[in-house]
Amino acid sequence: MRQHRLAAAVALVGLVLAGCDKQAAVELKTPAQKASYGIGLNMGKSLAQEGMDDLDSKAVAQGIEDALGKKEQKLKDEELVEAFAFLQKRAEERMAKLNEESAAAGKKFLEENGKRDGVTTTASGLQYEVVTKAGGAQPKPTDVVTVHYEGRLTDGQVFDSSIERGSPIDLPVSGVIPGWVEGLQLMHVGEKYKFYIPSELAYGEQSPSPAIPANSVLVFDVELIGIKDTAQQPDPQQ
Repeated sequence: MRQHRLAAAVALVGLVLAGCDKQAAVELKTPAQKASYGIGLNMGKSLAQEGMDDLDSKAVAQGIEDALGKKEQKLKDEELVEAFAFLQKRAEERMAKLNEESAAAGKKFLEENGKRDGVTTTASGLQYEVVTKAGGAQPKPTDVVTVHYEGRLTDGQVFDSSIERGSPIDLPVSGVIPGWVEGLQLMHVGEKYKFYIPSELAYGEQSPSPAIPANSVLVFDVELIGIKDTAQQPDPQQ
């Protein structure tokens, strides 16, 4: 199945590239033209992320031309399967290397960060910094809390922010990543903390978004605004 998706991606990108070779400028006026460009752009980005920057656009175009013209294919199915398997293996090896590099960089970051004044490292490996102290209540695992937050990678790139959206969110303390589950229970209402969350307490190798590479250490600025009174919440079964 993954080979079929790869083949489809190659074909779509090749079609766009071939079209660009045949005309000086591509028209991007109609919705169909714009969508076509978007498909090629997205596929191209996806293939680039997989390290497939050596595709031959002319060979891709020839394959499309042979298929549309119902000509005899120039390679046997066995040869194509072997070629796709090679590309897939290469992509997996590249991803494994990137994951290893990311894990090593995250470990080094946490080792250095843990030496800074004001940074506390817990037994789990979570690191936190108290930015603003307050004397409010502390949430329990069963609570729902209201928070403002901003999440960044260690290079400072923001991947999510309720602060930018201008709207705090309610979330169950036990319904978030392990680093948050632990960190929220350290806080008092009214406090602001900075969390430095190791990948194993975040998403590990299972990245939820292209904006968060696998094995990433995540940095969060979190403000605990309040603890919801669950007794006042409507019963969803009623």
